[in-house]
Order: sequence, then C-alpha cells, then structure tokens
Amino acid sequence: MAIQATGILLEGCVLSLLSEEDAYAYNLTQQVKDALQVSESTLYPVMRRLQNAGCLTTYDIPHSGRNRRYYQITEKGHGRLLECTGKWRDFVQRINGFLVKKPE
Repeated sequence: MAIQATGILLEGCVLSLLSEEDAYAYNLTQQVKDALQVSESTLYPVMRRLQNAGCLTTYDIPHSGRNRRYYQITEKGHGRLLECTGKWRDFVQRINGFLVKKPE
C-alpha cells in the first residue's frame, strides 16, 4: 500500500532538495520519484506552481547541444520550505497520536 503524496508535501520535497543545490528538472523529478511513488507528470505542475509563486527561479545551461533548465530556490522559497516543514511536523505528530501507541 502506498501513501499518496500531494500538494504541500511535494512542494516541501522539491524545495528541500533545491535548498541543498540547484537541479535540472529531470534530475529533480528522479530524486523525488526515488523516494515517493509519483510521476513526472505530477511533479512538473508542482515546480511550475512554485515558480509562479516566486519560490523558484530558473536558468539554462548548455549541455550536449541543448539547454538544460535548472531550478533554484529563492528567499521566498526558503520561507515556504519552513512553512511546509512546520505543517509536516504537525501532521506527523497528529498521525502518530493514532498509529504510534504508548506502552501501557
């Protein structure tokens, strides 16, 4: 059984990876796909939404005769990452209240 990763969780994953280093789209999607069961068609809209919100910028670097688009986190993106992290921690704490029972 797979737990669905959506919305703010995917945003947090993308932003977290980009807070470590810039990445081109294919590499970024592969890293997320390695950890979660999501498709590239799910991740590209997340990256576009973050870019439209001012959380990411892009730049191109020539590679093998083509341009490779790299994503870079912005200051606003770092703030959004902190927000995602806080919401994730709150969510985990609430779910642990159900799934992780205290010894009696």
